[in-house]
Amino acid sequence: MEPLPATLPADGAAPERVLDRTFAAVLFDMDGTLVDSTAAIERSWTTWAIEHGVSGEALLRAHGHGRPAPEIVADLVGPEGYAVAAARITELEVTDVAGVVQLPGVAELLAGLTPRRWAVVTSCSAPLADARRRAAGLPDPDVLVTFDDVARGKPAPDCFLLGAQRLGVDPADCLVVEDAPAGLAAARAAGCATLAVRTTHPDGPLDADLVVPLLSQVRLDDGPDGVRVRLV
Repeated sequence: MEPLPATLPADGAAPERVLDRTFAAVLFDMDGTLVDSTAAIERSWTTWAIEHGVSGEALLRAHGHGRPAPEIVADLVGPEGYAVAAARITELEVTDVAGVVQLPGVAELLAGLTPRRWAVVTSCSAPLADARRRAAGLPDPDVLVTFDDVARGKPAPDCFLLGAQRLGVDPADCLVVEDAPAGLAAARAAGCATLAVRTTHPDGPLDADLVVPLLSQVRLDDGPDGVRVRLV
């Protein structure tokens, strides 16, 4: 099998926005970007859907990858059943982290960054983010933004704006690394540059400045003036 190209054909992208500049910080999504949690997510949501009488088709329509679980639940159950249904999916996901692992290249990228130059910005709740980070052996970030910290989840920009604020940098000086359309939309709305990884969307357009198959094909050089991206 021939190796994947370092960058996929441009999805209307502007790679110079990523490759020809220095960033004050890098904001990483978690699921599908830093960790592979696909099997655990599918198990938890399948169980939840069966318990709550939600069809597979309805679940697929509502479960746009990268959206917060509470918003998905709200789309699928009435207000009277929301609290119980939301608590149940949290319970299922927090207790099922079997097979959650770091994706290729992640350990090397994070090891080369100084703590105040990166953050994790996820649609997970805080308990779920902690469970999956521990399961995958991710290092503890100085800054972690979860769905519990914001009024609106992705694709709203709130989470990335808060991540930049907590790091003390301008969102316009940040690079967001994402795998999902909702997260990329949130990053653009926050004014950040975007790097997409094709872990969960191997085909079709991804609206990012630069698109790579895996983070193992990227290096982040952390220097005195900030972080630069190069392809390998």
